[in-house]
Amino acid sequence: MVYLRSFAGILAVSLFFQLAIQAQSNQLNATAKLPDHPRLLLLKGEEETIKRTINADKTWAQLHQAILAECDAMLPSVPLERIQIGRRLLDKSREALRRVFYLSYAWRMTHQTKYLQRAEKELLAVSAFSDWNPSHFLDVAEMTMAVSIGYDWLYNDLSAPSRALIKAAILTKGIATSMDPKNNSWLTSSNNWNQVCNAGITYGAIAIYEDQPEASKALINRALQSVILPMGDYKPDGAYPEGYSYWGYGTSFNVLLISALDKLFGSDFGLSEQPGFLKSAGYLENMTGPSGKAFNYSDSGLGGELQPAMFWFAKKLNNPSLLWVERSRLMNSDVKKYVRDRILPAALLWSNGVKLDQMTEPTSLMWVGAGKTPVALMRSSWSDPSAIYVAMKGGSPSTNHAHMDAGSFVVEADGVRWAMDFGMQEYESLEAKGVDLWNMKQNSQRWQILRYNNFAHNTLTVNGQLQRVEGVAPLTGYASTPMFMNATADLTSLYKESVLKANRGVALINKAYVVVRDEIETLPAETTVRWTMLSPASAKLIGANKVELTKDGKTLTLQVMEPATVTMKTWPTDPIHEYDAPNPGTILVGFEVKLPASTKTAITVTLTPGSSAGQKQMVIQPIAQWPRHTD
Repeated sequence: MVYLRSFAGILAVSLFFQLAIQAQSNQLNATAKLPDHPRLLLLKGEEETIKRTINADKTWAQLHQAILAECDAMLPSVPLERIQIGRRLLDKSREALRRVFYLSYAWRMTHQTKYLQRAEKELLAVSAFSDWNPSHFLDVAEMTMAVSIGYDWLYNDLSAPSRALIKAAILTKGIATSMDPKNNSWLTSSNNWNQVCNAGITYGAIAIYEDQPEASKALINRALQSVILPMGDYKPDGAYPEGYSYWGYGTSFNVLLISALDKLFGSDFGLSEQPGFLKSAGYLENMTGPSGKAFNYSDSGLGGELQPAMFWFAKKLNNPSLLWVERSRLMNSDVKKYVRDRILPAALLWSNGVKLDQMTEPTSLMWVGAGKTPVALMRSSWSDPSAIYVAMKGGSPSTNHAHMDAGSFVVEADGVRWAMDFGMQEYESLEAKGVDLWNMKQNSQRWQILRYNNFAHNTLTVNGQLQRVEGVAPLTGYASTPMFMNATADLTSLYKESVLKANRGVALINKAYVVVRDEIETLPAETTVRWTMLSPASAKLIGANKVELTKDGKTLTLQVMEPATVTMKTWPTDPIHEYDAPNPGTILVGFEVKLPASTKTAITVTLTPGSSAGQKQMVIQPIAQWPRHTD
């Protein structure tokens, strides 16, 4: 204990010397003494509110029981060991957070000693690690959050020696490492690292607050000043630049931070009021199609998981319709499938007692967001599983975790995702082979990866060239007109020095079929444009300008309306390099056209699902004449 007091004193001095220069505000300066443990997210006695929710709704009861069953499955498991994979310990940190959060929740809800003992065993194991891998600080952040939740929630029931060891780990392996400049570049970044790392270290500061209140205040003040940087990327409408999966990471940890501060101080110090942040719940909800799959652009997966943070947003905004997708996941899936989510208990903490029948259908069929990665998300229905879903993105390959996919789109109809995106390739599979994955420069190896360049996305390739990394494609207009929902983007700067202008419009017509229109103005040279769409379907050429796609007994017809003469093609998606991931069951379908020098050409493609076969199709006007939303 003498060592801990000495270390904490040194830490406090170090913090104040370093933060005196950095801090522009001291929002916690006058804060009163904090409540006793537990104080993170769920105060003493608040378990009763969750129990009322569980008793009032069988779906919540099933989720609660799934968490307890998973805790029972953890009981005989061996505690985690410090085994690093490549440069990451992150899988161990994440599993520690899952185990400790679940077991601590189970202890607080049931007071069954088996959960307390197993949680303490895990806490002591990870606290004994030589370090939490500060060179990849996400590992430290998630481990600090894990150990802090366990320390705080089990504080009154842990033995004194255990408390001392766990607290020492929070201080030395978590908080102290965040003060070393070589480990904390995330403080000035505007991506998910900032959100996750500030949340994890703040949890540590709150957990040990009574030992060094001034040092903890300094850490929390640092987080309040720093985290507004990535929160600025939600402006103006809530579209998260890094896509669906990283929304689930960065935004969820941002919410964990805000929720803990609000619970503790009765204020989040203006964080939730940052422009666009609360609007991002609409973004996340609309990013999921009728199939339950996400619009997985950039380094994203297809989703399908429950998003606990959405319950916080719904409560904050008093809008249960934001939970329509979560309702579907709770109703139509075995809730046991969600127990790999390390923050799943937070869904119950943030549930606000909402019942499934209160999660009503959204009223708007279209959501549009500007910002670093603008998106337009359209659908024909929220309740019809066979509805058409169309999503398009703009943005830039230079954005964190981005691909060369500006202008890309996905399409679902009749329960099938016809136009798809590969999403990410697992990082370690590339890093282990020496791929220069994180170099975003134009000629870097990153853009040779099959899944990352424009050749394998649902966008254009001009003269066989990569999109320009420095290029940016803004949305230039949209309309939610029921019979002509549409959005347009200016892709010109993505093809700098290859074309004079390139505009793309994507529309959902009469809620029956999709149109993709490109308008290209060439330079004084013949220009070859390749139009591609990635699909998991089988393709059959049924004409010079028509392809029939077939999957799961359903069909979709891809037809080129203009130019009049094209030759449809398919391309394989086999790995090009030994480091590329395999892509079984997928093809690229499309065509190439040679455009004369100094001309303006329209390329119009229709995508008609079998359920809309025979639908009379309108003549598509130039993009400038499409309906437009006006403020």
